[in-house]
Parts: sequence; structure tokens; C-alpha cells
Amino acid sequence: MTRARMPRPHEVAIARSDSRLLAAIEERRSDEAWRTRGACRSVDPETFFPAPNEPSEGAVALCGTCDVKGPCLAWALQVGDCHGVWGGTTPRERRAMLVAWRERVKPNGEAVDDDSDEEERRLLTLMPLTR
Repeated sequence: MTRARMPRPHEVAIARSDSRLLAAIEERRSDEAWRTRGACRSVDPETFFPAPNEPSEGAVALCGTCDVKGPCLAWALQVGDCHGVWGGTTPRERRAMLVAWRERVKPNGEAVDDDSDEEERRLLTLMPLTR
């Protein structure tokens, strides 16, 4: 059995702007019944859980044809599932996406308020000016 490793900083940076992640964030609550319409319903589940050294391209390709890949990926990120193919992503991709997801979505599924600009302004006013 292989051990999952933590994503590297450049992988997380790439994940932050990944269109699949952005779609999952947008669609995370839009379709509660997504499982009933997934393209995967008619396929052997083993397809989506290949052995560590087996390719996952077939599952990823099938996800590419699916209408509910956004909510599917959102579910996997919300529950922290890092096994198998979900929403057209591999476990390695999702480990990096999970870091970005947690920056933008609270554990209860609500969006994190983006107060970073306000916080930055507050810190700048507290810092003494150097000449």
C-alpha cells in the first residue's frame, strides 16, 4: 500500500485556480440529488477505484462526460475523500484541491468570508512607517 503525501506548495497554487475546483465551490449546494444522475451509475464501481499502479484515465474520461461532476467533486472535498476518482479528479489532484477548498469553504459547507483585504488594511494601519 502506498502512502499519500502532502501536496507540494506549487500543486496547491495550481489547484487554487483549477476550473474544476472553482466549479465545485460554486455548485457545492446546487444539486443535492446529483448521485441519481451521475454517468458512473451504469459503470462498475471498481473503475473509479483503481489499484495504486493502475491507470485512472478511463474513469477520468467518463467523468468528463458527466453533468454532475461539480457537485460530485464538491462532495468528495467536503467529506475529505482522497481515494478513487471523484468529479474527474485523481486522489493526488484532490489532496492539493483540499487545501484550497478548506481556505474557501467552512466545514459546514458555507463559504468563508473573504476578509483578507480588510485584515490587510487593518495590519497596515498598525504598522509604523519606516523612513
